[in-house]
Amino acid sequence: MSARVILVLPTSTYRATAFLDAANVLGLDYVLASDEAPALAARMDGRVLTVDLDSVAQAAGRAATFAERRPVDAVIGVDEASVLVAAHIAQRLGVGHNPVDAVAATRDKRRMRALLAAAAVPQPRHVVIRGDARATAAADAAAAVGIPCVVKPVDLAASRGVIRANTVAELSAAVARVDALLRRPELCGEHRDPPLLVEEFVPGPEIAIEGLLIDGALTVLATFDKPDPLDGPFFAETLYVTPSRHAPATLDAAVAITRTALDALGLRDGPIHAELRLAAGGPVFLEAAARSIGGRCSSALRFLDGDTEMSLEEVILRHAVRMPLHEPRLVSGASGVLMLPVPEAGVLRAVRGVDASRKVPGVTGVELTIPPGQVIEPLPEGDRYLGFVVARGADAAFVEASLRQAQALIEVEVEDGHR
Repeated sequence: MSARVILVLPTSTYRATAFLDAANVLGLDYVLASDEAPALAARMDGRVLTVDLDSVAQAAGRAATFAERRPVDAVIGVDEASVLVAAHIAQRLGVGHNPVDAVAATRDKRRMRALLAAAAVPQPRHVVIRGDARATAAADAAAAVGIPCVVKPVDLAASRGVIRANTVAELSAAVARVDALLRRPELCGEHRDPPLLVEEFVPGPEIAIEGLLIDGALTVLATFDKPDPLDGPFFAETLYVTPSRHAPATLDAAVAITRTALDALGLRDGPIHAELRLAAGGPVFLEAAARSIGGRCSSALRFLDGDTEMSLEEVILRHAVRMPLHEPRLVSGASGVLMLPVPEAGVLRAVRGVDASRKVPGVTGVELTIPPGQVIEPLPEGDRYLGFVVARGADAAFVEASLRQAQALIEVEVEDGHR
């Protein structure tokens, strides 16, 4: 009998297809727990469990009722919006999972910062504020953390709502802008008084560490460079390239800090995605997520475990259902992904140059994720990318050059939505 896994994810996620493909490769029985029946439901032969992702009690209860009829071996939250629900479901079903409190800490940057501070993990100076109605919050925050600084929501991901400020006046404007974003009904409700985090801006290149926790021990699967400077005022990520080209000693220090941070947060099991800045005085830990890398970025990663080649999702599923998994390592060479940011607000009319970008040496795939005719919105308010370009090559420099060449060929036409 095949092992059965519940995949918890919103219908809007980019990640469903990759996990379903991996489950099929491994011969697993899978159930998609989502906030509504997705377009993929026909492909899944009725294996859809509709849950309220905003109510962990309801979701866990529905999953428990389902598991009475069809026992479940593992539960995976595949993106940021579903990891906490997945942890509650796994706890209710008694299958392997991270502690619920640990996952909750990754979803609330205030709790994360407090736990990291208690463990003396190097991180940005920070302070929590609420709005700026009295015109004093920005000045007090700037005095506490210094200028330049960064304001961000405590519970959003993918750089949404993150703004750099170089003066107190800029910080006050940024606070008002993020506060307005968080008062959108689809996010937090108009009557909520949402908290904000103000952090010192840490200069230096940024890296990401992709890993797998097994009984609390971290296996590093990949370390990504982010070659484009992420200096603000907004922080749209574009390029991810692995393996990293930073000095081995620098990367060893970053991994050591990540291990300490994950232990401080209490994470014990499954995939993690961590981000750090390589500051002049050493790595500074920014944040960790109890999930794998987002978007279509995982398609840039291929692993060998013995003689078996597999995707990142196969690695995660193998671990979750306790299939054989020894020492997964990246296949030889280098790889990377280009995330195409939304350039401006309006109606997407066309994305040109895609066919030409596919012909760039090293490019292995180009996928657009927003069709023409849709209203789009850039960061810091928006939360989507136009698409993803993946490349492979002999070394990281070649991969980066391929992705930049592909990017130069792509043109985006946006019509002003107010016309």
